[in-house]
Amino acid sequence: MAGNVSALAKGVYKYLPREHALSRAADGDQRAALASAAFGQDWVNEGAAVIVVAAAYGRTTRKYGQRGIRYVHMEAGHAAQNIHLQAVALNLGAVVVGAFDDDKVKKMALLKNEWVKRHGG
Repeated sequence: MAGNVSALAKGVYKYLPREHALSRAADGDQRAALASAAFGQDWVNEGAAVIVVAAAYGRTTRKYGQRGIRYVHMEAGHAAQNIHLQAVALNLGAVVVGAFDDDKVKKMALLKNEWVKRHGG
């Protein structure tokens, strides 16, 4: 979610790994709604950007069975670590937020239904 990022319009974006690009899933600053879903944690609303790490377990468990769930957790941790390392390299602040309403975050952060309608994935 971009709220105050130079050269990037406010909105919710989905990362497209094959293209190494962002695709806007929703317009407008959504950080306040995400902060509300994170039980009112102000820094979610105040950060210039918020990165939500999400996973589709089925993609991994199809190949690796139940062990795939462990792999997803490891990869999510690796991704978060790399985000933090890059933030340090750019002299930016970063924090992990673990207190949030899963269903509310899923609904608003992914906004998947609209994105899928437009992009098929």
